[in-house]
Amino acid sequence: MRMSGTPAVAASGEEIGPDGVREPGGEVHGWLPGQNQTVCGLPLSRTRLRRFPHVRFDYAATDVLTEADPVGWICPRCLAASQGRRRDDKRGWVRHSPRP
Repeated sequence: MRMSGTPAVAASGEEIGPDGVREPGGEVHGWLPGQNQTVCGLPLSRTRLRRFPHVRFDYAATDVLTEADPVGWICPRCLAASQGRRRDDKRGWVRHSPRP
């Protein structure tokens, strides 16, 4: 099911950027503003995730994180829920070797 709206970031930690703005750090999840849970279903209050409504959740499954990044882990379930399926795919699977 495709989400309505653009997800923002909810993270387990925060850092202050060079321009003085809060930036997410640690474990990063997608979050729709106005809801009290992440895109993957974790409650924000029980997991103590901080909200960052000014930061869009625009990560991709191919992103590579290094030790220099403040983000340590991106939730794969939030990635899958925010990206959805490609428009040209009817199914999420491909038949490579069909029977004759």
